[in-house]
Amino acid sequence: MSTPFDARRKAGAVRPSPIFLLIVVLTAAGAAVAWFADVTSNQAKVGVFIFVVFGWIVTVCLHEFAHAYTAWRAGDHQVELRGYLTLNPLKYAHPLLSIGLPMVFIALGGFALPGAAVYVHSADFSPRVQRMISGAGPAVNAVCAVVLLTIVRFLGSPHEHAAFWFGLSFLAFLQITATVLNLLPIPGTDGFGILEPSLSYQTRRSLEQFKSYGLLILLAILWIPQLNHVFFTIVYDLFELSGVPSSWSEYGSYLTRFWSSL
Repeated sequence: MSTPFDARRKAGAVRPSPIFLLIVVLTAAGAAVAWFADVTSNQAKVGVFIFVVFGWIVTVCLHEFAHAYTAWRAGDHQVELRGYLTLNPLKYAHPLLSIGLPMVFIALGGFALPGAAVYVHSADFSPRVQRMISGAGPAVNAVCAVVLLTIVRFLGSPHEHAAFWFGLSFLAFLQITATVLNLLPIPGTDGFGILEPSLSYQTRRSLEQFKSYGLLILLAILWIPQLNHVFFTIVYDLFELSGVPSSWSEYGSYLTRFWSSL
């Protein structure tokens, strides 16, 4: 008698929230403005800014949803009660620190810090499942980067709808930066979450105290010129594997940070 109910419950567990759908609509609106705008116009700058920023929030939601959904499929149904399966960005930790701060860094610095976070009972699972849960988020960013760059590579043009293609290239660039940053084995990142099950209990306990400082460590890496150079060299090398000129991403970054030219 419980099977139909359980089937309905599972089928309805994943339900995009109105907030997420609104963000998708805003992303599409920004893309439309960029598509029809002349690349040198203020309209192009506004369109690309909306397109990239809200497009980035969409991928943050997908990143965290991937963590939650993987944990949910493994048996952690608390993620559903917390609203993580609704793709609502307001459910992913602190809205300002999780969404607002990364948006500021995109606008000011042209790179994407890891943003939101979901809390799952990963310790209840086997090391293999723990690695899958941690790796699910960066995998989404990597897939988004590949999909976006493939679209740009085969359909993009610097002569027609250039603002749109430059913005899409920059959004793909942000996916690569997010993937690489998240995979760094620093306490608090997904890369550390992948590595953590292989560490001894004593080592995990010792490093636990540093998880709250993970964001500061990432900022230090990006702030120190030598490390910043190494990091972005890796990111640009990965970007250029697609065959898309890195200058397209740079143009997209310029359009996103339109006030820098005022």
